[in-house]
Amino acid sequence: MAVPRGDREPGSYYVGVDVGTGSVRAALVDQRGTLVAFADQPVNQWEPQFNHHEQSSEDIWAACCVVTKKVVQGINLNRIRGLGFDATCSLVVLDKEFRPLPVNHEGDPHRNIIMWLDHRAISQVHRINETKHSVLQYVGGVMSVEMQAPKLLWLKENLRETCWDKAGHFFDLPDFLSWKATGVPARSLCSLVCKWTYSAEKGWDDSFWKVIGLEDLIANNYNKIGNKVLPPGASLGSGLTPEAAKDLGLPAGIAVAASLIDAHAGGLGVIGADVRGHGLACEGQPVTSRLAVICGTSSCHMGISKNPIFVPGVWGPYFSAMVPGFWLNEGGQSVTGKLIDHMVQGHAVFPELQAKATARCQSVYAYLNSHLDLIKKTQPVGFLTVDLHVWPDFHGNRSPLADLTLKGMVSNSHKHSTSFTVATMLMLASVFPFKFGTRLIIEAMETAGHSISTLFLCGGLSKNPLFVQMHADITGMPVVLSQEVESVLVGAAILGACASGDFASVQEAMARMSKVGKVVFPRCEDKRYYDKKYQVFLKLVEHQKEYAAIMKGD
Repeated sequence: MAVPRGDREPGSYYVGVDVGTGSVRAALVDQRGTLVAFADQPVNQWEPQFNHHEQSSEDIWAACCVVTKKVVQGINLNRIRGLGFDATCSLVVLDKEFRPLPVNHEGDPHRNIIMWLDHRAISQVHRINETKHSVLQYVGGVMSVEMQAPKLLWLKENLRETCWDKAGHFFDLPDFLSWKATGVPARSLCSLVCKWTYSAEKGWDDSFWKVIGLEDLIANNYNKIGNKVLPPGASLGSGLTPEAAKDLGLPAGIAVAASLIDAHAGGLGVIGADVRGHGLACEGQPVTSRLAVICGTSSCHMGISKNPIFVPGVWGPYFSAMVPGFWLNEGGQSVTGKLIDHMVQGHAVFPELQAKATARCQSVYAYLNSHLDLIKKTQPVGFLTVDLHVWPDFHGNRSPLADLTLKGMVSNSHKHSTSFTVATMLMLASVFPFKFGTRLIIEAMETAGHSISTLFLCGGLSKNPLFVQMHADITGMPVVLSQEVESVLVGAAILGACASGDFASVQEAMARMSKVGKVVFPRCEDKRYYDKKYQVFLKLVEHQKEYAAIMKGD
């Protein structure tokens, strides 16, 4: 789908490409941060067995080419100044000639990406965490199975002959894309610092790779995982190669930026907006008072600081991983979007619900929201879940408990009269715990030294008014939505703008290209109710741990 937007008056344009979990999206963005055109294209995923999630770098690059060609149709290509990529932090494996290698027991080289949400390396990450190595203090004290070191160790231990021994290059997906566009195998500081244990100040730590059994990666100055590292937005090589230019439908030689992870691009796209005149507490305060919350397949919470802050269970601090010169802490909740889908789509009433929504030319969630609007006339919608409580970590807890073993929990003690009310409650009950999770992450960050006053939301779930209002109500903080809802793509375009030299710094580009669209303030009248729900939320995980201890006992 390609969607032209806005006017096309003379000026410079930048192309942002965002590779998400299920699709590739591109946007043509002008110097003011306005989306002029948008396109998206689905990409394949494979799940050959439980906890194994795979993709193809060839499929993803082909989708990048499709969407980029669409967004530049009808544009004077000479006005396109830069190209920026962001992507999920998935692991791409290539041989010494940059050809795909299989990351699966089936030996299919087409499936050469271990996706970010893949949890096959549980045993490996436990062993890594048992080392208590000093690099772990920069990932909240406990490494996540979603990071690259455990996945690399899994490949060495399970696919030695078909993959590991033949491998020449291991890329984070964002870095693979910038290499594909430029032929330059440099890595972004964002990817290496956040997912590979690289230090912006000290570089690689040989002792870490030795102690976990991956000492062979040290050879040739870490050539397989990156020995040239650039800050996000830096210009790569001589720009877009002729071959990549032909594939993408763009002019050869235009600037291509060092990349960002997708959530970090979302943070870049929202956190620097000018908030004057909106009555916000963060007006006149440093940018460190803002928390960017990127709500997609997973939710990521990005807070920055001038000095390093160590938050137990929260990733970082990472220096210059998102905004140059600032330390980044990254909280998160895994597969938030997928859980809401699972709760609603798994209910017996879903086919009927889907049919009614389709008849009204609405999505299921828009239809449920309209149902909630009717309920709101008689009572606050949050009160529907007075007897229904959910702990949302169906895929383990990423932050701030950093506990892979936690599972989802549902407690319900009341029957409702209609199937639609039940389905609506399930959606509400799925939405609630993620807001409580955000509150828990904020409390952990503030206890450690952050001072946060305002939330900046972007991503697919931020388009849901209920989701946004609940964030404000439960955290007690105002929520800022961007003028452009596709803030991740704006962030990717900001990278291209910086690489082109049109802006003196990332901060200048952020200020010029990020704009406030809407502000949602918390409704204080229901605060006591939400505080009670939050107490139950915390009890759920406390009880889950107690149950596990009982079952493990003699």
